[in-house]
Amino acid sequence: MFDVFIKYITDRVSISEKELDSIISVCSIKRLRRKQYLLQEGDIWKLIAFVVKGCLRTYTVDEQGLEHINSFSIENWWAGDRESLLTGKPSIYNIDAVEDSEILLITHENYNMLLREIPAFNQMVTDIHNKSFIAAQKRIHIAISYTAEQKYSAFLETYPQLANRIPLHMVASYLGITPETLSRIRKLTNIK
Repeated sequence: MFDVFIKYITDRVSISEKELDSIISVCSIKRLRRKQYLLQEGDIWKLIAFVVKGCLRTYTVDEQGLEHINSFSIENWWAGDRESLLTGKPSIYNIDAVEDSEILLITHENYNMLLREIPAFNQMVTDIHNKSFIAAQKRIHIAISYTAEQKYSAFLETYPQLANRIPLHMVASYLGITPETLSRIRKLTNIK
């Protein structure tokens, strides 16, 4: 399991064996069964999570019981609630496994120590945060500017590896459209 994380790191930065050992020494492993929670609304998030295997979703549930999916996290992606982590406030999100999943966890304290002591790790994290910020800007633009058809096309183009792994009702929730609208789009456009 650690091999996946080591490859992820070494594909992005040049790092010594000693530094890799330091990183791995503070990681713990969590296995989640499908539908099992990593985080529940109201809990305070205190970890950094890296998905080794599987798929997670981050979502809220409104007063009517409707789910609103904020993000998905698959292999080699990160998951968590950054706001709760940084503020210490209870999370508004739930994170659960869409598939059986394996996650590497690092406590916030150990993560900060790695950032301070391993410059290459710090640089990798800075690059990840920059890319995440850009992705969030694009997601907001798409959400407020695109038609339902354009949203679905952009989803398929941006995340082709998710299209066949995520149930359609979850894709619809992520796009902010109803499952019926998504079915109609798929039928009319032959976009699968």
